[in-house]
Amino acid sequence: MSENLPPVVSKSVTFNKHGPESMDNSSSVTEEKKKHAKKGKASKNVPDQPANPFHMSGDVDFFLLREQERNKSLLDREQKKQLRVHEKMTYSSKVSAKHTSLRRELQLEDETQDQEERAEQLRSFHEQVAWKLAMTREKKLEPSNISSYVDQNRQMFLIQYALDMKRSEIQRLERLAAQEEAELERAEKFLEKDAALFDEFLRENDRSSVQALRTADKESKAKMEKILEIRELTTQIMNIKSEISKFEDMLQQYKVYKDFLYKLSPREWLEEQEKKRSALRQAKEVVEAFKGSLLLSSVGDKGLETKGKLSSREMQSPRRPAKLLQVMRLHQALSTTASQQQGTLPSVPSRVESKRSSSTLPVQDDLDSDDGEELELYFTDPQQLLDIFTKLEEQNLSLVQNTQEMEEALEELSFTLKNTQTRMDREVNQLKQWITTLMMSITKEEETAAELELKARVFHFGEFKGDQEDKLLESLNCKVLDVYRHCVGGQQESSLGTVQMLATIEHQLDELLENLERVPPARIEQAEKAKEKERRLRLREEKAKLQKQLQEERLLRAQARAQAERGRRLVCRSRPPALKTKERSKHELMDKDREEQLFFFT
Repeated sequence: MSENLPPVVSKSVTFNKHGPESMDNSSSVTEEKKKHAKKGKASKNVPDQPANPFHMSGDVDFFLLREQERNKSLLDREQKKQLRVHEKMTYSSKVSAKHTSLRRELQLEDETQDQEERAEQLRSFHEQVAWKLAMTREKKLEPSNISSYVDQNRQMFLIQYALDMKRSEIQRLERLAAQEEAELERAEKFLEKDAALFDEFLRENDRSSVQALRTADKESKAKMEKILEIRELTTQIMNIKSEISKFEDMLQQYKVYKDFLYKLSPREWLEEQEKKRSALRQAKEVVEAFKGSLLLSSVGDKGLETKGKLSSREMQSPRRPAKLLQVMRLHQALSTTASQQQGTLPSVPSRVESKRSSSTLPVQDDLDSDDGEELELYFTDPQQLLDIFTKLEEQNLSLVQNTQEMEEALEELSFTLKNTQTRMDREVNQLKQWITTLMMSITKEEETAAELELKARVFHFGEFKGDQEDKLLESLNCKVLDVYRHCVGGQQESSLGTVQMLATIEHQLDELLENLERVPPARIEQAEKAKEKERRLRLREEKAKLQKQLQEERLLRAQARAQAERGRRLVCRSRPPALKTKERSKHELMDKDREEQLFFFT
């Protein structure tokens, strides 16, 4: 750098000697160099490789970038889920926020560019002014030329450095591109191999699927054949089962008939069959014990075993028909017992029936456990059953007649019981009503006695004395006599006193109250309604009369005012005022008498 400085300086000096035009060109060149110097300084401050804009990062794996973006989006989603409602944003708000942020960045960049342009313009203006001043005043500009020369060299160096860096970066990118192309070719080869293998796999799969379809068709045909065979077999099984069920139903019916015949068989025959059955059991037990002894004794010798078998067969052969006969007889005995138990004959006692029922059950069990052998029945002719049925029918008819007579007697007793029950209930209700009426009359009498006692206390308290008492007694006597005449009537009122008359009136009132209590309440309500109606009619008539009288009085007053003489009335010169005497109205006297009557007679 120091070796190249003198010739460059001389060149610049010789270049500056050419006049003002050359100076203008040099000034523009210096401005461009200054701009490049600024950029070179910025690059010189951070000369390392990551700050180079043409450097390609090592993260060339696009699949890794895609995974990173996917993880980033998942993290953003999880963070958004944890946000609250007011903190969340919609897609439109996000887009608007992005647009606003981009606008702000662009505005800031525009502002910075404007500021830089203004600063450059000011700087160029100041340089031009300094050049003009230097040219006019003929000042020496060597120091400024040296500084510009240094700046130019620095800018050239930085540009050369940038070019070298770009070339190296281009070479590195070309190497990376060649490596990526080689990897892509290798991946294409692997993909072609995988495609060939996949095609082979598909062909093999098609062959296996065709083979599987063929085998499936064969298996389906075989399956359909088996299904048809199974259906045929199931239909046969169902037919056999239906036949078996029919035979079982028939067998049950026959068993019922057999049990019925066993129940109808006589008791003596059943006892005989039971004895035979017990003998047969004992014989069987003896034979089984003998067989066990023979088996134990003939363990070592075969000839002895054969002899034991022959002997046992010889012993069992004569017993076989006897066993059959016993079984048949027991069968008949069971049928006779069943017939006797169902008919409920009166001649057979309950003790024999219990024995019969207890004996038939084990006999039937033993019969069922035999080797398919059936016992003989007691009945050999249908006429025997008909005779038994006729006897049972006669007995049933007699029993039905007895039951009908008992039912008639029971109906008569129930009818009489109902009649007596209703009569007793009626009497009880009447007595309860009498009790309630008596209790009510007692309470009323107690209330009247208490009122009379209170009135007597008030009467003897000292309010009425002397002449007032005599007058009051006389008025009471008159009123009691009037009431006695109206209520009781008769010619003996002159000889009776007030107390006696009151007693007779009270007795008459009690009788009337008793009669009133006996009267049905509906009739009393009708009478009360009639009295209330009469009272309302009377009040309505009285009210109409009063209104009529008032109307007549108004008319009279109006006529008097109309017929009166007009003018001033002649009066004396001095007439003394007339004395007005206060007269007690008749209404007050009537009210007082009514209060006394209410006080003493209610």
